[in-house]
Amino acid sequence: MTDLAPLVLREDLDAIATLTLNAPRKLNALSTAMVGALAEELDSIAADTSVRVVVIAAAGKAFSAGHDLKELIATPEPAPCEALFGAGAALMLQIAALPQPVISKVQGLATAGGCQLVAQCDLAVASVDAKFAASGINLGLFCAMPSVPIVRATGRKAAAEMLYTGRFMTATEAARIGLINAVVGADILDVEVDNLAREIASKPPQAIASGKAFLRAQVDLTLDDAYALATHAMTDNMQADDARDGITAFVGKRPLPAWKARTS
Repeated sequence: MTDLAPLVLREDLDAIATLTLNAPRKLNALSTAMVGALAEELDSIAADTSVRVVVIAAAGKAFSAGHDLKELIATPEPAPCEALFGAGAALMLQIAALPQPVISKVQGLATAGGCQLVAQCDLAVASVDAKFAASGINLGLFCAMPSVPIVRATGRKAAAEMLYTGRFMTATEAARIGLINAVVGADILDVEVDNLAREIASKPPQAIASGKAFLRAQVDLTLDDAYALATHAMTDNMQADDARDGITAFVGKRPLPAWKARTS
């Protein structure tokens, strides 16, 4: 892959559209450009009645490492933070509003915003090699944005443990708490996701679309408000010295700083 390669690849086959995050050297980080490219493809798919199921996959060893920390720390002030996190929230709401079910195919690492993307998809199937974490807290930045779909997928207690500890979990653990639907061998991940997608694609598309809308309405009544609040929370958090120092150290491959004592 070169820097000129598309950030998102699309392949349509038998009513299934597969979108592949295509920045493996950057661990498929959710940069402004990546979020924009994915949103553009989803916008096209929303109006495409030939597509009945969407699969979000990724190239390379990682599904997605989340927000591009180099981009984030380069402009940590409120306005650019609000724009970046707001674009991420809009993408997640776009997935929720898409008439077609969305399946995430997780072959590797899914952390922070990458874990958020997995949780926001309607279904998720992961390789036994995959790992998951809401790891922002380790750098001083609470994963408010990822918390929105994670708590809805796993429940409060499991979500709180993920968010407060930043601990990495295996695919088996992720399946146990409901973050993903199934964990399968790496060699059969493609086949298992394809089988699931084809099974759903065989059902009446209008019933699936209306059913998806109903599920969102009854379960996620405050989703829009939650993402708006999360956008502000992460923007405010980025103004803290701990978050800026932690991310700067991580990006610069230096030891993490000692966290400052709470002042209020």
